[in-house]
Amino acid sequence: MTEIVGTSTTSVDEAITNGVTRASQTLRNLDWFEVTEIRGHLAEGGVDYYQVGLKVGFRLDD
Repeated sequence: MTEIVGTSTTSVDEAITNGVTRASQTLRNLDWFEVTEIRGHLAEGGVDYYQVGLKVGFRLDD
């Protein structure tokens, strides 16, 4: 299990997808994820970007 952060300028859902997609480029055998935190950055009176903290589980190679 490892912890990562996903980001998006569009939505929380896209931040999750971006985080998992990025993790899959480095880690193999991904099995699950858990959203541990949702936060964002505000600019000029609106949402600038979304961030999600994720725990990502994976199986080790034999």
